[in-house]
Amino acid sequence: MSFRKTSLSRVSFSSAFWGTYIVMKLVQSGPGWGPSRHLCALVFCSPQSEAAAPYEPLVMFGDIIVDPQVRNADPCTANDCKWPKSSDGKVYVPYVISNQYSTQKKSTIECGLRSFHTKTCIRFVPRTNQQDFLNITSLSGCYSSVGRRGNGQVLSLNRDGCVYFSVVQHEILHALGFHHEHTRRDRDGHVKILEKNIEPGKEHNFEKHNTINLQTPYDYNSIMHYKRCAFSVNGQPTILPIPDNNVAIGFATQMSPNDILRINRLYKCHRCHFKIVINHKSCQN
Repeated sequence: MSFRKTSLSRVSFSSAFWGTYIVMKLVQSGPGWGPSRHLCALVFCSPQSEAAAPYEPLVMFGDIIVDPQVRNADPCTANDCKWPKSSDGKVYVPYVISNQYSTQKKSTIECGLRSFHTKTCIRFVPRTNQQDFLNITSLSGCYSSVGRRGNGQVLSLNRDGCVYFSVVQHEILHALGFHHEHTRRDRDGHVKILEKNIEPGKEHNFEKHNTINLQTPYDYNSIMHYKRCAFSVNGQPTILPIPDNNVAIGFATQMSPNDILRINRLYKCHRCHFKIVINHKSCQN
């Protein structure tokens, strides 16, 4: 299936993935939010797109920041987007968390960061004077660049709708270099994209990437998978699992084994760098 190129838009919330979280827990509801009579009402309720503040970056593919100079390219496959590995075999990713967050929400973010320490060689460390780092801040939605982009790259977790363990993991995976599961180059053998149900102007969220996949299978349980009614214009599915249409997608609450395996393969992590597993339930919202 092919999609024509569409103009990019600025979006306020990465609604395609967060779905139920945002509908249930958004504190300040705005125009476009509310109950739906359609088939997917209990699964996903999409807000209307709206203009972002002038200082906010261009967002494409729902929650991915795209440099205007490379907006039609896959910046992570076109360039080396990985964070550098240290001589000790670990990958240290400096970060700064804005003081916009409450103590509890900052703790949730930090718990999401630490969850990568348990089964990968990724280590998130508070920034001291490093040039490249993650600037975790509360802008108008949940979004990140794909891979390392240099300097203080924005990773937005809106404090009123995005600070959940699963959302933190999802956006961090983008920052480590990973795209959404349904945009894999081999997706057509696993899902059917129903273009007629996609909201006009949002078709670009379903374009395929020339992903390398790291010899891992398509994963319906990936935390990077969209819900079946993502960006639906009529409440009907936009993503249909095949051959079994009843397979659940988009409901992961934490990284799947394949998500973890991909990190370890991309960054060539050695098992001796994994830490003792923490109780993820203590991180849940």
